[in-house]
Amino acid sequence: MEQPLFSSRLYFFLFLFLGIVYIPGLFVPLMDNDAAHHANISLRMFLTGDYLNLIDHNGDYLDKPHFLFWTSALSYHIFGVTSFAYKFPSFLFTILGVYSIYRLGKVLYNNETGRLAALIAASSFGFLLTNNDVRMDAILVACVSFSTWQLIVLFSNKKNIFVFGAALGLATGFMTKGVVGLILPFIALFFYALYKKEWKAFLHFKWVFLFFLFFLFISPVLYCFYQQFNLHPEKIIRGKNNINGLAYIFLNQSVDRIGGKMGAEGDPLFFFHTFFWFFAPWGLVTLVSFFSRIRSFLRVKKEWLTIGSFLLLLLLISFSKYQLPHYLLLATPWAAVFSADYFLSFKKTPQNARCFFATQVFISLLILVFFLLLCYFFFSTSFLIIGGVLFILLFVFVYKLPAILIKKSILVSVFFIGFLFLFLNCFFYPTLLRYQAGKPITDLSATIASPKDVYFLKNVFSSSYNFYSASLRQEFNPKDSTLLKKPFWLYYDKKSKAGVDSLGLIIGRSFIVSDYEITRLKKNFILPQTRPNALSVVFLVEVLGKK
Repeated sequence: MEQPLFSSRLYFFLFLFLGIVYIPGLFVPLMDNDAAHHANISLRMFLTGDYLNLIDHNGDYLDKPHFLFWTSALSYHIFGVTSFAYKFPSFLFTILGVYSIYRLGKVLYNNETGRLAALIAASSFGFLLTNNDVRMDAILVACVSFSTWQLIVLFSNKKNIFVFGAALGLATGFMTKGVVGLILPFIALFFYALYKKEWKAFLHFKWVFLFFLFFLFISPVLYCFYQQFNLHPEKIIRGKNNINGLAYIFLNQSVDRIGGKMGAEGDPLFFFHTFFWFFAPWGLVTLVSFFSRIRSFLRVKKEWLTIGSFLLLLLLISFSKYQLPHYLLLATPWAAVFSADYFLSFKKTPQNARCFFATQVFISLLILVFFLLLCYFFFSTSFLIIGGVLFILLFVFVYKLPAILIKKSILVSVFFIGFLFLFLNCFFYPTLLRYQAGKPITDLSATIASPKDVYFLKNVFSSSYNFYSASLRQEFNPKDSTLLKKPFWLYYDKKSKAGVDSLGLIIGRSFIVSDYEITRLKKNFILPQTRPNALSVVFLVEVLGKK
């Protein structure tokens, strides 16, 4: 029997280390993009008890189904309205996703490939980032991985438990982000059946039972969309009325994104220039393994599920007109499995093992440079020196381990990406989020400005303020004379200052906090000497009346 690459004890240690890396990210404040926006939809459910309607700052929200919002609202009931409460359900699904990737690799190859695939996925930049900046994707990729594993087992096994598992996984994926959660696992199953050439396996009643259970499980979301949109043709969403919520979630959502109605012009090279960093530290070697598998596709007898699903998904992303890096997370299960198989083949090819080691050392050094640059731009010189020395000692320690090259390659990669994210979660992101005004201004005004008395100027939004003050956004109407009869607080930004000044309001106490859109880091913000000029400001002022 061939000796496994790592012992079970070492795998346990590596996953424990990655768990320690993930956990601080659960406490990092939410970013004012999709994360804080989604957290506020859940907050509205929690505060109002309305779990049927999806409502954001602009009114009815059509884009995504309910599952993330329901689970987050439930978490608020258990843990309170905190960053941890919002992120914790996604973290649990990430554990499920990693386990499902292990089982998928085991079914398609063997136990060793499954364990290594799970380690690769859990230590990839995208997986780590998605549990910090939480959207739907962590839950979705877990559901896709789980339901694909269940479908593959169901394909060759008639036990009803796999019908139930596959239907539940498919339904949860659909209730998280729409029809993509249904289509991707069946694309994977198609490539698996195409390779096996066992089409008769589909001629069984279990598939009818599967779809019956699927529609049964998604019926709560279908009911909610029907009640919120189909029964209210007068509602206007993006300039249109007569919205068919059921048709949108089954068809229009995906068509709009692929066709570009909701995004900018697509970039055919999107996949190539994004995958390197999103799947770091494995991106470069994974692409090599992908092209190696394509080159030997017909003469090497290996499964088609991962390579076919990976290729088709990335083609859709690359040639669609709505492209975001986190969409690549859906490629992670397939990339992790065929990469693990490729890496394990190095045990029999010393030359490839040396190339793999050199590549991963080079990428680890790039991670070190990236870390040092972040320290240089955002922290003190002492932090730079201490952090740099620790990273170098880590590199020397892993390099000196008495192990074969493939083991060293994987260990140095896991430890370097792990320590980088430990630094990001513990130091960098908390520092960066001080430049996002929502939470700082909430903390400053917590004992003075009651959230129920805070109003926002029209077209001014701060999801992070509303989340951390556990309040719903209220819009200020200058024509509302009743509001001006008692003191209240007004939240507005620098662009709105001239308009507010022209209203002739009597201003009492005020808070002014620097603000920056931290999800779009630009050179003038990164460089300390130009950072003050890149910052905007946000105002929270007490309005005592009108002159």
